[in-house]
Amino acid sequence: MKIQSKLLFAVTLFMTAAFGALHAQSENVTTEFGVKGGFNMSNLYDDSNGPDDNNVLYGFNAGVYATLPISDFIAIQPELLFTTKGSELKYNNAFAEGNAKFKLNYIELPLLVRVNVTKNFNIQAGGYASYLVSSKVTGSGDFEGSEDIDTDDLNKFDAGIAAGVGVDFSPISIGVRYNYGLTTVGKERTVLGTTYTFPDAKNSNLTVYLSYRLN
Repeated sequence: MKIQSKLLFAVTLFMTAAFGALHAQSENVTTEFGVKGGFNMSNLYDDSNGPDDNNVLYGFNAGVYATLPISDFIAIQPELLFTTKGSELKYNNAFAEGNAKFKLNYIELPLLVRVNVTKNFNIQAGGYASYLVSSKVTGSGDFEGSEDIDTDDLNKFDAGIAAGVGVDFSPISIGVRYNYGLTTVGKERTVLGTTYTFPDAKNSNLTVYLSYRLN
C-alpha cells in the first residue's frame, strides 16, 4: 500500500520529532491498563500483486489493552479489539457507475512486544489473531443495496504480523500500526474436481490509534 506506507513514514517522522521534543525522565516500563480506538485503512491483497493504493476501505477499531513489563524497558502488550477490515471497489464505465464495499468485522487479539526507546517513545512488533464475527457487501450508485454474507462461507480465522510506533503523553498515547495478514479471507473448496479459494486474498490494514491509560 503506497498511501499507507507514505502515511506510516509521515507519522513516524512526526513521532520522532515529538520524541525529540519530550524530556525522557526514565526508560522504565510500567504496568498499564487502558482503552483504545482508532481509524483503519484496510485493503485486500494477493500474493502475486501485494498491497497497493487501490480499493482502500475506511473503518475503525476499539477495545482494551494491557502493558505488562518484563524488564526496565521491554513489555508484553496484549490487546482485545473489535476491528473492521475489507476492501472497496469503485467502478465507472459505459454500463454502470458506483462502488461496492466488502466489509469484514473481526474480534482481534494482538500480542506485541513493546520496547520503550525512552519513557515517551516506543516501538511495537508481534502478531495478531482474529475471529470473523460478521461480513457484508454494500453497494451504492447504479447498484444499490446491502447483503449479509454467511461467515461459514469465509475463513473465520485470520492471523498475521504487526508492527508500529507510539508516543506517550500520559495518560494519553497516540500511534500508528500496520497489520499484514498471512491467511486468506476465503475458504478453499473443491467443485467438480477443481480446488479453488474465493476470495483468494489476505487482509492488509493500517491503523492510527489513540489510547487512554486507566490506572
